[in-house]
Amino acid sequence: MATVLHITANPHDHEKSYSMLVGKEFVQTYRSANPNDEVIHLDLYKMDIPQLDLDVFSGWGKLKAGIAFDQLTEAEIRKLSRMDELVDQFVAADKYIFVTPIWNYSYPPVMKSYIDSICIAGKTFKYLPDVGRVGLLSDKKAVHIQASGSFLSPGSEDADLEMGHRHLKLIMEFVGVPTLEAIFVEGMAAKPEQEPAIKEKAMQQAREIAMKF
Repeated sequence: MATVLHITANPHDHEKSYSMLVGKEFVQTYRSANPNDEVIHLDLYKMDIPQLDLDVFSGWGKLKAGIAFDQLTEAEIRKLSRMDELVDQFVAADKYIFVTPIWNYSYPPVMKSYIDSICIAGKTFKYLPDVGRVGLLSDKKAVHIQASGSFLSPGSEDADLEMGHRHLKLIMEFVGVPTLEAIFVEGMAAKPEQEPAIKEKAMQQAREIAMKF
């Protein structure tokens, strides 16, 4: 049995969001094909996700200096403990389904905060002498469902402006995940007359990838 994290970064549900709609189709298809797997939904907008702030950096600095964990401030203990919970859950999972919209050429800031919480040295990557950084999650799989009103996928005219999927792909490489499949739901604002076809194409792609995921 595999554990799958369904990670969404959108304040809207599937009735108001193209990415959430396609993500729902993906998860339903996956569950039908893998009834024994556990799919855990992480709605990032409803979770406690610490930002990289002064408490976090101060706590890390104290621990590196040899100060005991229970000697940290209350805020440092709370935030570092929560980040440990998030990264441990991420490491324990086998597969990741990321679902995000594009806002101003990137994904919502809550996704960046989550990424910062799971990129932890010694847990998702490490540094080796004469080798450098090594990702530790080489046995994982990931897919990214991303919606945008304009065309931003690789090969499109404005692909160089897109900073959501490209950043997530870089992060997955950073932590060692070998591949990040992509489903782009895009162009609804640029070509509204094609909205039904765009949505159906993405839904079909989601079903096909979910069956093999």
